[in-house]
Amino acid sequence: MRRLREYVARFTGFERDARRYLLVTLVAGAAISLYWIDFNLYLASIGVPPSTIGLIATGGSLAGAIVAFPASALSDRIGRRLVIAGGLTVMALAMIGVLLTSVVPVIALLVATFAAGQQSVFVVQTPYLAERSRPEHRSELFSLQFAVQNLTNVGAALIGGFAAAAVAGTIGLDPQGPTTYRVLLVAMAVLLALAVTMVARLSDDRPSRTRPQALQRAGEPASFPLRAPGARRRLRLPVHDRGRLVRLVLPGFLIALGAGQVIPFLNLFVQRKFGLELASLNAVFALTSFGTMAAILLQPALARRFGRVASVVAVQGASIPFLVVLGFSPILWTVVLAMAVRNSLMNAGNPILNAFAMDQVRPAERATLAATMTVLWSIGWVIGGPYYSLLQATLGFEGGYTVNFVTIIVLYSTATLLYWTWFRNAEPQPARPVAIPA
Repeated sequence: MRRLREYVARFTGFERDARRYLLVTLVAGAAISLYWIDFNLYLASIGVPPSTIGLIATGGSLAGAIVAFPASALSDRIGRRLVIAGGLTVMALAMIGVLLTSVVPVIALLVATFAAGQQSVFVVQTPYLAERSRPEHRSELFSLQFAVQNLTNVGAALIGGFAAAAVAGTIGLDPQGPTTYRVLLVAMAVLLALAVTMVARLSDDRPSRTRPQALQRAGEPASFPLRAPGARRRLRLPVHDRGRLVRLVLPGFLIALGAGQVIPFLNLFVQRKFGLELASLNAVFALTSFGTMAAILLQPALARRFGRVASVVAVQGASIPFLVVLGFSPILWTVVLAMAVRNSLMNAGNPILNAFAMDQVRPAERATLAATMTVLWSIGWVIGGPYYSLLQATLGFEGGYTVNFVTIIVLYSTATLLYWTWFRNAEPQPARPVAIPA
């Protein structure tokens, strides 16, 4: 019991803005969850073919890659809060635009706009949380934030799916028709607008308004000040050790290559293979998110006992056999179980890896690292989308997904091995306070 209390206590004591951002994550994450679970199904319901859906997803990933570095640089100039608010606003407007049109090229443009806003938020939130937390709290804060995201996946999937189906049944609509999905699009726009109002309550972090003394609250300078001495710059962004940067981002890029040609289309895969309706399909994804949330909250304890890198490699390696079951089992319950376990294990280490990566670079380089990770993730999905579309067009449903799953298994295995090879002895020393002249 004492150990349980000590473990729970590690998830307390966060800075005020960090706690407020967890609420932003809860609200905005619900909208993003609905988008990832149901948007491809909406496109299918209005007659968009699978190959075109893959190309639309690719356009979104490309837009995210394009805006990542500009968002990072802009956040260094005007603060993280304004970039986050701007990204959420763009996402809300894009969803409203999707509601007003059924023209596929226009929808593709709006999807790219939504993705650009989302990536702006994702790029900035990691350094934002690092700057709003002490080094000893970061593993728990990043894990809790990721767990909150998965909690919203559970709620959004269950409530959103059943509510939309109930509305459709009440007014006599086809539960699989486009109007049912438009109910969910309205919910996304409302949630994103609410998240913008919540971001407005965060403290003003513009560099011109931030006193140097305030930057010491986390025990080190925030990443706004001048670049570190001796740092090289690429695209006017600080890069001190390019070799370390490559090692930090390359395994994630391999994972993105694998994920980009399977994960966005898992809903289509499960729906077509097993013929699930909207509510049941959303329930399946809710189950996977619930398992992920539980695994994420346990991951900091594993990281403290075995080290962050060892704990991440262990859970990611353990997830790979479940990919085999997910891709090749003909039995629904085994696929659902494999999806839940794989999702839990593979994603449980992400917040720990993010915290680890932030500690591997200088404070002035955090936004650059976050942007690089996001860009490579987007590029992986840019490649993955056309790869999926090509396989579907040439090999068909069964053959295409067979190659997809073989590809993701090979790439995930390689990335996990690289993490262990490069970083098993790279745990950072405890951070030392840095004095900043008043």
